[in-house]
Amino acid sequence: MIASLLAMSTTAIAQQNPMPGKDGNKYVPYEERTGNESIVYFTRSLTPEGLIKAYEQVSENIEGNIGVKLHTGEQNGPNIIPREWVKALLQKDLPDAKIVETNTYYKGDRYTTEQHRKTLEVNGWTFCPVDIMDEEDTLTLPVYGGKWFKKMSVGSHMTDYNSLVILTHFKGHTQGGFGGSNKNIGIGCADGRIGKAWIHTTPGQNDQWDINKEELMERMTESTKSVIDYFGKHITYVNVMRNMSVSCDCEGVNAAPVVTPNVGILSSTDILALDQACVDLVYAMTEAEHHDLVERIETRHGLRQLSYMKELGMGNNRYILIDLDNGGKRITAAEAVKGLKPFIQNK
Repeated sequence: MIASLLAMSTTAIAQQNPMPGKDGNKYVPYEERTGNESIVYFTRSLTPEGLIKAYEQVSENIEGNIGVKLHTGEQNGPNIIPREWVKALLQKDLPDAKIVETNTYYKGDRYTTEQHRKTLEVNGWTFCPVDIMDEEDTLTLPVYGGKWFKKMSVGSHMTDYNSLVILTHFKGHTQGGFGGSNKNIGIGCADGRIGKAWIHTTPGQNDQWDINKEELMERMTESTKSVIDYFGKHITYVNVMRNMSVSCDCEGVNAAPVVTPNVGILSSTDILALDQACVDLVYAMTEAEHHDLVERIETRHGLRQLSYMKELGMGNNRYILIDLDNGGKRITAAEAVKGLKPFIQNK
């Protein structure tokens, strides 16, 4: 089945024999970056009120039929964004929105729509409609300027929405190094059988996960670009830096124990600025605080997500960080993570 689906990817290839970029394991300090600055908002308040405050800074162009792209997690996963936080946000600011998801490429609790809906129930995502966008079919969106793809396969319900809110649990990732807004869209909006296969698997061999490092980051980012180009100004981003295991929420109860301190919530209308700011906050921590997460990011060459987003014109890697807890003053990444408390798992 995988082979037949992957064969369809030949019509999606943008270039013959493209070569991945390099240096996805090398962090670029802020002072070495060039270009314009975007606005990123920051609060230390890891509460429903903090989530609402962060979202309301970047919600101006969210209108019409609204989807909230959220990683709802495998069954009983301990690290996903708390349901009550999301419920509070939707009730206050997005009362008619739907959570949107897609089925997984791997066999697990969300592989089929039936399994996925059971998992949604187990995890408590029952307070609003949840649209599994590839439940019925798929469609393709163009990838402008990509070298791996000229189109990406996504759930067919994607185009039912006028606006998209990307609500992301920022954490590590077994293959991507880190999972921010880019991963939430690039993998999370690609449909479970075709789009995700195009990103993860080279046709003609049996290793489902053979694509990795810089090439994986680039394929994932091109998938993201297809979605954000489709929505234009009607898409916005919120990253929650809490319970940051080096493992993705797709690993559920098997995720590695969290050792990185909680930080806060960040938001922006610029996807690159937001993911870059979260990575910068991680690197600004002490060695003891960030060791495991930095190791995961660099060994997977996950920083290529950021440099490739910039190459594709998806945003700025320079930004003004606005402290919502202190009158909106500009702060540095180091100031944002000063005095973090050691992580303690909430029971």
